[in-house]
Amino acid sequence: MLMPKRIKHRKQMRGKIHGNATCGNTVVHGDYGLQSMEPGWITARQIEAARVAGNQYVSGEGRLFIRIFPDKPVSAKPLETRMGKGKGDTKDWVAVVKPGTVMYEVSGVGESIARDTFARMSNKLPVQCRMVERKYGT
Repeated sequence: MLMPKRIKHRKQMRGKIHGNATCGNTVVHGDYGLQSMEPGWITARQIEAARVAGNQYVSGEGRLFIRIFPDKPVSAKPLETRMGKGKGDTKDWVAVVKPGTVMYEVSGVGESIARDTFARMSNKLPVQCRMVERKYGT
């Protein structure tokens, strides 16, 4: 599962997701990309599940790139625990996704295969997504 090797702080506050993505919002590595249309948190398990589903489609001919990484710890208290006694331990690692973030990219496949791949991958993710093409030139 995806998680950072080392971090500066063990626990983070939840925070709010404001605005659209200003970086990571264009297709860079591949020909087609899967772009988020709404804000949200994507857990490491969801990123991995989408990767497995996508690799089954493009394994022989194309290549799949992951553009997001879960670097935010989410803490939770155990069930049936009384209030107080500090913040809970880290339960999950999530990637914070803003609208417009390109999460996955595919290269070396046609548009129809890329569309099928992203349709299957978007079923594994908690945010609405769309397919975008790479823009060549200006």
